Amino acid sequence: MTKFGVAQAVRRVEDIRFITGTGKYADDIRLEGQLFAVVVRSPYAHAKILSVDVDDAKAMPGVVDIVTGKELQDAGVGGLPSLWPVKNKDGSKRAEPPHFALAHDKVRHVGDGVAFVVAESLAQAREAAEAVMVDYEPLDAVADARKAKEPGAPLLHDSAPGNLVFDFENGDEAGTKAAFDKAAKVIRIELINQRVVANSMEARTSIADYDAAADKITLYTSTQGGWGIKRQLAGCLGLEDSQVRVVTPDVGGGFGMKLFFYPEHILSAYAARKLKKPVRWISDRQEAFLTDTQGRDHWSWAEMAIDENAKFLGLRVHTTANLGAYLSTMSCLIPTAAHAKVLAGVYDIPVMYFDVHGVMTNTTPVDAYRGAGRPEAIYLIERLVNRIAMETGLGQDEVRRRNFIRPEQMPYKTSTGETYDSGEFGRLMERALDEADWQGFAARRAESAKAGLKRGRGLCYYIEATAGMPEESAAIRFDEDGTVSVFVGTQSNGQGHETAFTQLICDRLGIDAEKVKIVMGDTDAIPTGGGTGGSRSLVSTGTAIHAMSDAVIEKGKAAAAQYFETSAVDIEFDDGSFAVAGTDRKIDILALADEARKMALAGEIEALDTRETAKFNPVTYPNGCHVCEVEVDPETGVTRIDRWTVVDDFGNVVNPLFVESQVHGGIAQGVGQAMLEHGYFDEDGQMLAGSFMDYAMPRAYDLPNFDFHREEVPCKSNMLGTKGCGEAGCLAGPPALINAIIDALSDLGVTQIDMPATPQAVWRAIQAAK
Repeated sequence: MTKFGVAQAVRRVEDIRFITGTGKYADDIRLEGQLFAVVVRSPYAHAKILSVDVDDAKAMPGVVDIVTGKELQDAGVGGLPSLWPVKNKDGSKRAEPPHFALAHDKVRHVGDGVAFVVAESLAQAREAAEAVMVDYEPLDAVADARKAKEPGAPLLHDSAPGNLVFDFENGDEAGTKAAFDKAAKVIRIELINQRVVANSMEARTSIADYDAAADKITLYTSTQGGWGIKRQLAGCLGLEDSQVRVVTPDVGGGFGMKLFFYPEHILSAYAARKLKKPVRWISDRQEAFLTDTQGRDHWSWAEMAIDENAKFLGLRVHTTANLGAYLSTMSCLIPTAAHAKVLAGVYDIPVMYFDVHGVMTNTTPVDAYRGAGRPEAIYLIERLVNRIAMETGLGQDEVRRRNFIRPEQMPYKTSTGETYDSGEFGRLMERALDEADWQGFAARRAESAKAGLKRGRGLCYYIEATAGMPEESAAIRFDEDGTVSVFVGTQSNGQGHETAFTQLICDRLGIDAEKVKIVMGDTDAIPTGGGTGGSRSLVSTGTAIHAMSDAVIEKGKAAAAQYFETSAVDIEFDDGSFAVAGTDRKIDILALADEARKMALAGEIEALDTRETAKFNPVTYPNGCHVCEVEVDPETGVTRIDRWTVVDDFGNVVNPLFVESQVHGGIAQGVGQAMLEHGYFDEDGQMLAGSFMDYAMPRAYDLPNFDFHREEVPCKSNMLGTKGCGEAGCLAGPPALINAIIDALSDLGVTQIDMPATPQAVWRAIQAAK
């Protein structure tokens, strides 16, 4: 393989170093003279800090320093910002409770940091951390967001009265009421979208190095994008952006959780600058359960007004969103704008009203988790549509068929303000039903019944609004050894960016794949970058690479004209070579780059090295239909997934193999939430699932083979025609599976099961329905 391009199922070139153990992660970084750090964390969910005594701990062998919250306050170190500006219903700004790197007045969740111990070895730091004496006065705690907003609930922050951060609304309240007033029927559902933990394979890291001569901090950290962390860290420490460099090596998973700015970023950088030595902090798994941002945790009700033919007239939704003890970087976006984007799903709903309360509790902060607000919305609408099918006696397919947005309605403006540019929802569903042998289900159900099992099928049609910054940069450098380095501002954390971006370069510039090196994860290498999240990387960086390639070609035509002593209008570019039209004179791009470098030194032309920042509409609307079939043992509540069919529309696909693997992984995470995972806190704010002994994760045994198909409807809002695919499976997985379980048990009278549908939960639902 030398050249490959778009739409080819090329295997990941980066996998060689991963499977041979030569990948380099943040934990592999060793700096000369490095010190080790441990955070002293609160055992209480809510307590006043009466005193922090570090004297004995400081006197222990190897201890270099112990930083406290008071020290950071005295030094003027700023707090962690929450960036999304939500407005309340009355137009006022949301609450902005402070979040400092170390608590100094009171702790607000188990794991809240109170001191930062720095020592010559990790063992010494851990031992000294045990010796830090913190005198606490325990306070009442609240972990349930619904209880937290009740009168008299324990108050977390004075700046958030009633623990309410915002009351957000979207849509037309009066118009929705009018639709409900004329409805033939109103169908309602209440749902819990439980809290989950990201549990990336690689834990978080923060290794800071300070260059005193340059007065510059270099932070090595496992993140999904270093540019935001660079800006926020500089702001907290009172530095210029140019005084901070963020370097991200290989990343072992993120799922949204590694996008954000954390206290340990500040702590390691502050300590390194103070001590003038590298300071290294690595999370352990227990800390990850307590301090990594967590996901979901919504309680919602939704109701649909329908006419006598089950046509949707209006949708009304309320959500209470648990934000945790502090506002994380993007936590206010997730249950508001991100949630509202696709709340209407793929249905022609004339009017809608949505309101959400963002509430603080004595729990770990909540932020984006794979899908970030869109899975919560799709779970809500798809569970409601199935409830409508159940109560009207229509099939799951028929109620959707009657209410889909039709292709001729595109571009379609939803009742929440989104404009879908493309989509053929009815066609994709019919393909999915055919591939799933929808008509043969009755025979399979009868066979299951013979074995004493209940078979059910669940339908889900999802749509996602991918997101992110509306611009991205890419740069190319033609190196003297005949290779090219392409610098990008997104960050792979398992997606295969190196291969996908190489495919784009090969396709556009005709350069052999072996000669392309994708460089990411260094904020000094390229001045801006939006990072990876919201399924944005291919659309954003792909657009930037396309614009960069176009600029290279234009420069190349000028250089080739100079080289061949002709006019630039006579130069053509094709398959990696520049040629004089109508002649056999040509030169390949790498040879021309070498010649252009020489001519540039002589001041004759520009070299081919180029950096471009592309501005574009970042939103795409991938969509698709999932059909899940399960068998449930009514005696034990055990559910087995038997079949799973997927038909997805991701527009033009760069690498079909990557797309399918992303969908597989997303479904696996969706199955994990639907059947196994629950980040459960008791009433005192203690996490009862704080390790893999108590927090169940999906295994290969839990998953079926996936029958995956694609229908390409090109996106009209970007030059590549692509739609993001990274989170799709996570949107469709939970509703498809829960709908299937409820369908299996419907003849027993079961109409509702909340996630996770563990065997115990399913068995209890069966008993309650008797």
